[in-house]
Amino acid sequence: MVHNYLPGYLKLFEAGKLEKLRQNAYQELENCTICPHNCQVNRLNGQIGFCQTGEYVRIASFFPHLGEEGPLVGNKGSGTIFFSYCNLKCTFCQNYDISHYGNGELISLEKLARIMVKLQNTGCHNINLVSPSHFIPQIISALYEASKMGLKIPVVYNSGGFDSIKGLKYLDGIIDIYLPDIKFGSDETAYYYTKATNYFQVVNKAVSEMFRQVGPLKTDKHGIAYQGLIVRHLVLPKNLAESKQVFEMLADISQDITVNVMGQYYPAYQAHQDELLSQPPTIKDIKAARKSAHDRGLNLLDD
Repeated sequence: MVHNYLPGYLKLFEAGKLEKLRQNAYQELENCTICPHNCQVNRLNGQIGFCQTGEYVRIASFFPHLGEEGPLVGNKGSGTIFFSYCNLKCTFCQNYDISHYGNGELISLEKLARIMVKLQNTGCHNINLVSPSHFIPQIISALYEASKMGLKIPVVYNSGGFDSIKGLKYLDGIIDIYLPDIKFGSDETAYYYTKATNYFQVVNKAVSEMFRQVGPLKTDKHGIAYQGLIVRHLVLPKNLAESKQVFEMLADISQDITVNVMGQYYPAYQAHQDELLSQPPTIKDIKAARKSAHDRGLNLLDD
């Protein structure tokens, strides 16, 4: 990491602004509209909406992840925390036991903060929050506590891209690296496979806001990311993800966006019941998607 880089949340903490921000964000749980589903349930009183979670954070696991993008992993790993449940219902989810069934344990915000510091102490280059969209208020509070405990490495917001501007505004100045996974290039297809309304419209606005906040990917002399945006896109068989539309949208935002075109799809969860999803993409599918991203002037990871 750049020697003098101070993570965003730590700047706010040292300026005395993070505490008020976490208080304001936490109040959103009383009438939850923190993600685009706008459920308007009182999670502080135990009501649950689309994400099936209340006030308390549930996590499935945490560990130094060596399988993420190279700029995040380095030689010591990305300090990954997998949150249980999700604000998408992807029929092909490879982590369905976590995202759909909620496997994991309820933990306090203090424990979440201690986990962050523990990952830092093992040498991880960053804290990687996986499926965080439904826990934004809690995460901000945990970062406040972790700042008091000495946390000082960048934070990665690793989401499915279905994030509201309202939620992202709370994260402005807190998150160092955004890592959204843009799954589909049309609202209709996305709703069929994720149950997210207006998915493509939402992710377009979300990625624009993420890029406004953190800008292009920035790395240190060792190639380790400390700030910026990386967009993931999983290639699906028979161009089901409509990759061309995704890359056109990204290029319209900025050609300085870094894209990871992923070819590791395999049929999981309910995908075997869908003829289009019941097989992995071909090499031809993957090459076509990468070419589409390249033709639009985007920065391809591992190019």
